[in-house]
Amino acid sequence: MIKYAHITGTGSFAPEKVLTNSDLERMVETSNDWIVSRTGIKNRHLVQNGTGSSDLAARASQIALAKAGLDAKDIDLILLATVTPDQPLPSTACLLQDKIGASNAAVMDVVAACSGFVYNLSIAKAMIQSGQAENVLVLGVETLSKLVNWEDRNTCVLFGDGCGAAVVQAKDEPGGIMHTYMKSNGSLADLLMVPAGGCKVPLNEENIKNGARYINMAGPEVYKNAVKAMGEAGSIVLKKSGLSGDDIKLMIPHQANIRIIDSTAKRLGIPMERVYVNIHDYGNTSAASIAIALDEVIGKKLIDKGDKILLVAFGAGFTWGSIIVEF
Repeated sequence: MIKYAHITGTGSFAPEKVLTNSDLERMVETSNDWIVSRTGIKNRHLVQNGTGSSDLAARASQIALAKAGLDAKDIDLILLATVTPDQPLPSTACLLQDKIGASNAAVMDVVAACSGFVYNLSIAKAMIQSGQAENVLVLGVETLSKLVNWEDRNTCVLFGDGCGAAVVQAKDEPGGIMHTYMKSNGSLADLLMVPAGGCKVPLNEENIKNGARYINMAGPEVYKNAVKAMGEAGSIVLKKSGLSGDDIKLMIPHQANIRIIDSTAKRLGIPMERVYVNIHDYGNTSAASIAIALDEVIGKKLIDKGDKILLVAFGAGFTWGSIIVEF
C-alpha cells in the first residue's frame, strides 16, 4: 500500500543577535531606506563565534520532534540542506545526529543552496513512498554570516543565519506532500558563488584578501533568473496537480527579495495577501528560509486541515523547485 508523506511537526531557531539596517549604516555606505525599498529586509540574525550550523539545527530539530510527538531515536533518515557546513568532513547531518541522539537514522547533507529545503521535502516524499523510510527529519540551516564580506554593501545587507526543521511521516491518510518539481542549470553557476574555499581553490592569504572566500553575486542577473525560474516552478507544479493559484491558501516563497516575491506572486495569479513574507525579520537565510516561514505559518494557525500551500524556491547553482502540500 502506498503511504503518504505528511508534515507532522515543525520547528525553527534563529540566533539572538540581531543586526539592523541602522547597524549596517555604520558599517558600509548604505541606508535603511535603500535596503528596505530594494529588498524588504530590516533585520537579520547572526551567530556568535564558535556556533555552527549543527548547533542551530539541533535547536530546531528538538522543537519539531516535540511537536510531532517523536523521540530522536524514532527518526530513520535525516536530510539536512546547507551551504555552510560546520566543516568539510563529516557531514553536518552526522554532527546533528549525534547532538540530538538520533542513533537509528541514516543521514546526508544536500547542497542545493536556497532550494535545499524544497529538494529535501521532495526526497523525503520519495523515500517514504518507496518504503525506505517512515520518519524523516528534514532541515534547512545556514550560518551565511560566515560567508559574507562585510565590506561589500551589495551583499552584506542580504543574508542572515537560522534554521527550520520539519518531521515528515508515513501515513495512510491521503494528503501531505502532493506534487513536487525540481530543476537546475549549472551553466549559470558563476552568477552566484563562493569562488574559493573548496578543494579546487583552497583558502590562502591572497583569496582571503581579495574576497574570493565570500559570496560573489551578479545581482541583476540573479534577480532576472529568479523571477523566471520561480514563476516556472510554481506554474509547473500547479499544472501537475490540476490546480490554479485560486486553489492555494498560502504561498511560501524563498525569502530572498521582496521584489522577487511580488513578481512571482503576480506570475502565478496569487495576491500578496495570500503570500507569507518574513524577510523583514530574517533576511535571506538560504536553505532555512522556507523552513522558518513554514514553522511560523503553522505556529500562527494560518492554515487549516484540507488547505493547500505552495512552496517555491530558487538558489545558487542555479537550482529551483516547488511543492504543493495539503494539510
